[in-house]
Amino acid sequence: MRPFYENLPFLSMFAAIFCGVLSSVIRDGRRAYVLALAMAAVTAAMSAVLLYYVCTRDVSFVYSMGRFAAPYGNAIKAGPLQALLATVFSIVMGLSLLGGGRGLSHDILPEKQGLYFVMADLMLAGILALIYTNDMFTAYVFIEITTIAACAMVMAKDTGPNLIATIRYLFMSLLGSGLFLIGLALLDSIGGYLLMEPLARAVEILAELGRYHRPLIVSIGLMVVGLGIKSAMFPFHLWLPDAHGGATSSSSAILSGIVLKGYVVLIITLMTRVFGLELMREVGVTHILLIAGMLGMIFGSLAAMREYHVKRMLANSSVAQIGYIFMGLGLGTEFGVAAACFHILVHATCKPLLFLCAGRLSDVSGHHRSLKNLRGSAYRDFGAGVGFTVGALSMIGIPLLGGFVSKLYLSEAALESPYVAAVLLTIAVSTVLNALYYVPATLAIWVRPPWEEIREVMHDVKPEDTRFDRSFFTASALFICLVFLLGIAYHPVMNVIYAGIRLM
Repeated sequence: MRPFYENLPFLSMFAAIFCGVLSSVIRDGRRAYVLALAMAAVTAAMSAVLLYYVCTRDVSFVYSMGRFAAPYGNAIKAGPLQALLATVFSIVMGLSLLGGGRGLSHDILPEKQGLYFVMADLMLAGILALIYTNDMFTAYVFIEITTIAACAMVMAKDTGPNLIATIRYLFMSLLGSGLFLIGLALLDSIGGYLLMEPLARAVEILAELGRYHRPLIVSIGLMVVGLGIKSAMFPFHLWLPDAHGGATSSSSAILSGIVLKGYVVLIITLMTRVFGLELMREVGVTHILLIAGMLGMIFGSLAAMREYHVKRMLANSSVAQIGYIFMGLGLGTEFGVAAACFHILVHATCKPLLFLCAGRLSDVSGHHRSLKNLRGSAYRDFGAGVGFTVGALSMIGIPLLGGFVSKLYLSEAALESPYVAAVLLTIAVSTVLNALYYVPATLAIWVRPPWEEIREVMHDVKPEDTRFDRSFFTASALFICLVFLLGIAYHPVMNVIYAGIRLM
């Protein structure tokens, strides 16, 4: 009989799907909100229990689903890395909903709020499935579920620009999904399997014999590019600023914090479990990821520097941070993949914190979003000002914060690469560029403007906007703790990541 903890990945996905179905029949948006928070807490708890068991036993396991056994059935695979990602992503989902609760009630019509939480629940189910799945077609199915939920969460704030951003987001997402599906169909035709382990053995044999070499390269390229489009890899990122910058704060936090990472995690799974790092280096995919990552780090930061809309600035910053992750993967080494995984965790905690704090600072400033109108807003909500400052300093790479450690690991991983000089120079330039837009933004919220400007901004502020938001304060405080935790207790986290990659 299986140990009970091996059922936890399936139970966590089932719980998220069940809550989504239940929320669809709940008319009261408040009850659906509470249910979504409870669901995120339960999945985080189950994932944490799973993380404890797989780490203490140093194991990974395959959980077969359905009546058909391998190599033709469907299965889940879980190990230390999967459990760690599931735990962090569930926490981020819960805190993003908690911290942006007041904004959700303001931005979304009451009759649509219940449907929003249906999408949030299905979103988490999709992300968990992308983390745990051991079947290629199941991955595609949940890619589509995640895409639909993400588009609905962008569109929930029912304005003209948001509808346009959603259509653009949907078009690019469907393009990415289509390329992935074509690549998967081609790979299945030459490999013969959809389960990852049998498929990996088939790919290894094909690579050794030199058979179907060109179709194999084409299938790998199509799948990586398809997922790259969906994860805003440079130069396929142009849909992101409008989608993330215009959505309600919780949606922006979730989309940037975990949705983009879900597709990157699937790329990591393909690289390590299906194709192997050696084959990815031989066919040149790692070189493309490295170049795209470095260009994204620079051009994403340059785009953020030109923005005065705070949420669009943060959205463009996400392009740069995704570039760090792809640069780590492009190094083509286990250390590079581990450093990229650590940066996934850092960005998953920092960027939701920044989006939530930016949303709160906007709320107490008459819902203005330009940095000019946010001057001095940190004094109107001190907690939001502190949270924004901590998140910004982490993204720059200040010691004791998670961003510093991830950049340090990426720099150390670059020492094993023949392109060490170019990579280190890009990290240095990107860090300077990060400081050139995060430091002015941070100074802006702490510098008191003239009284005339304050009076003009406060004219649009309603009394309920300035009331103390206990939910936001709790969420931002916990996010700050996570950022410091990753910056201080990074050795245990990295050990879990190493163990997870080894057991992939």
